[in-house]
Amino acid sequence: MGIPGSGLAKGLAVTLRTMTRRSHTAQYPEVQPELPPRTRGVIALFEENCTVCMLCARECPDWCIYIDSHKETVPAAAPGGRERSRNVLDRFAIDFSLCMYCGICIEVCPFDALFWSPEFEYAETDILELTHERDKLREWMWTVPAPPPLDPAAEEPKELAAARKAAEKAAATAAATAAATAAAQGEAEPGREQPGGEA
Repeated sequence: MGIPGSGLAKGLAVTLRTMTRRSHTAQYPEVQPELPPRTRGVIALFEENCTVCMLCARECPDWCIYIDSHKETVPAAAPGGRERSRNVLDRFAIDFSLCMYCGICIEVCPFDALFWSPEFEYAETDILELTHERDKLREWMWTVPAPPPLDPAAEEPKELAAARKAAEKAAATAAATAAATAAAQGEAEPGREQPGGEA
C-alpha cells in the first residue's frame, strides 16, 4: 500500500515543475511549424495516373470523393487491330468537410494517382468551398515530397519518372509548335531578297 496522499503530492509536483518553466509559444502564422515530411495534410491528385477505376470512391468510408468520366474510342495501334475504349476523367473532387484523413483512398489506388501532401492551410469561410476540384488537387501534387530511395542503387521513384516524362513531352510539344510557327513565317515571306542576289 502506498502512502495516503502520495498521488496528490506527485500531481502537485508536476504542476509546480511546469509553472516554473518558461512557455514556448509558436508564433503562427508568422513562424511556420516544422512538420514531418510525410505529414497527412491534404490529398493530392496526379491525374495522369488516374484510370477512373473508382476504387478510391468505393472504398471511402465517408463517400467524400466524387468522380465523373466518359468513354472514348481509341483507334487501333496497328493495322488490322481493333479499336479500344478508355475512360477519360471529367471530374475528380474531394469534399474535405467530410474527409476524415484515414488514407484508405491512397492505399487502395492501384495506379499511384493519390498522395499525401504536407499542405494544411486550406481553411475556407464557407463550408461549400471545402469541396476541391481536380485543378486544386493537382496544384497540391507539386508539394508532395519525393519518397526516399530504398537504397543508393534504387531506381528513380515512379512519381518523379512520370513527372519528368510529362515535362519532357510538354517541352517537345512546345518546341515542335515553335518550329512549325517559324517555318510558317518563313514561307509567308517569299518575296524577301536573299543577300548577295539580284534585285
